[in-house]
Amino acid sequence: MVGGAGGAPSEGVIRSLLEDDKCEEIIGMGSEPSDLILSAARVKICVPYAVESKYKESILGILKQEQVHLLHCQNDMEILEISKLRSEIKALGVKLFMPEHGVIDACVNKFKSYQIWASKGVPVPKSIFINNEHDLKNAFERLGNKQGNIWLRSTAISGGGKGALPTNDFEFAKRWINRYNGWGEFSAAEMLSSDTITWLSIWFEGELVVAQTRKRMGWTHGNRTLSGVTGVTKVGITCSDEKVDAIARNAICAIDKRPHGIYGVDMAYDQNNVPNPTEINISRFFTTILFFTRAGLNMPKIFKDIALYGEFPILEKNINPLPNGLMWVRGMDTEPMLVTEKDMVERIRGFKKNK
Repeated sequence: MVGGAGGAPSEGVIRSLLEDDKCEEIIGMGSEPSDLILSAARVKICVPYAVESKYKESILGILKQEQVHLLHCQNDMEILEISKLRSEIKALGVKLFMPEHGVIDACVNKFKSYQIWASKGVPVPKSIFINNEHDLKNAFERLGNKQGNIWLRSTAISGGGKGALPTNDFEFAKRWINRYNGWGEFSAAEMLSSDTITWLSIWFEGELVVAQTRKRMGWTHGNRTLSGVTGVTKVGITCSDEKVDAIARNAICAIDKRPHGIYGVDMAYDQNNVPNPTEINISRFFTTILFFTRAGLNMPKIFKDIALYGEFPILEKNINPLPNGLMWVRGMDTEPMLVTEKDMVERIRGFKKNK
């Protein structure tokens, strides 16, 4: 059973699982009926939101009634709630392939992650937790770049770059935090570059099973937000870099001494071209996971086969097994396209020009 069915993060997982020849029944559960109706899952079940009081009773009842063997979710809030219920879920015979609860808690709170990384020497931008206006003033004085800009963002469970804002204006920053009622839930950091990269990995009891790196070439509708960030990748491209591999592994192992499950390390490059971890998307695949599946690396299948059958993949190499330069081009309400970087350039060159 996959949570958040119908939404983009979960549908990539569901569609990847449906491409497996084992043909297990995929149950899609979700809290948005208008999303759920769009899901590729064969069975669809509507549940309360994870923050609602009836969620626990509902989810345990469904797991028992549907005789679910494996439960996987794709939303931080739901992952956190499922983690709290893990003993009751496992008592029903349902498998969960996720790290310990403390690891999940540390990863969904971005400032907790930052504090751990900073204490263990992982390269991160200097950051300050914003409890009040004094902290905000201090952030501008200590963290501002040459233009005086700092990076504000919500540390609470969120997605899509919620609350993210680059600014050099104290009054505007203050109003921005007020807008989100965010005192005590925001942090300020040094500005990093707009170049970002993600290292998505699956681990089993402390051993790395597989990892693949993907660069991000822009955000869908990024020009319609103040931060330029939407959480929706416009173009992704496979790549490999030993420095990225090392920093991502260090970031994961700094938080979890025995990684187990899915860890997606988001990184942005600093002014010295060093990738700085900004968050770990814990126990979930990124939204464009179908990219890797169509390119030949079905990570949801690998995850599922390990959890259900103890079957591990046979790979020539387990770090960046996909070739560099594969591109996943996306747009709203259009079919994504898998192309090579070379083919992409040739297609663009072939466009008719308006004289």
